[in-house]
Amino acid sequence: QVQLVESGGGSVQAGGSLRLSCAASGDTASTYCMGWFRQAPGKEREGVAAIDNNGRTSYADSVKGRFTVSKGNAKNTLYLQMNSLRPEETATYYCAAALLCGSLNLIDEPAIIDAWGQGTLVTVSS
Repeated sequence: QVQLVESGGGSVQAGGSLRLSCAASGDTASTYCMGWFRQAPGKEREGVAAIDNNGRTSYADSVKGRFTVSKGNAKNTLYLQMNSLRPEETATYYCAAALLCGSLNLIDEPAIIDAWGQGTLVTVSS
């Protein structure tokens, strides 16, 4: 089983940028599909961006062109570069990982997720 720890959250003004990181530990032998979700106060958790084992990426429509998901050189590390942030994107951002993902992406198939991080808070002020 893999454990996930996010970092990089914080406060930023509208239009600003943040870069989130996710580090995995535990199962270092396997390669996981990974992704980012977020949950705003009073709202359901939603998928933001995902990357599969072939490097293919998927994004929520609302973040396309502004957010970029990527994997790091270290195995099972994940980043989310967020540009042009909006106040409505204030939320806790969670890293997620799935082992048996095949060609699926975590945004469309959250039921396959094996592990979640504890989240990192992003606050965007107007």
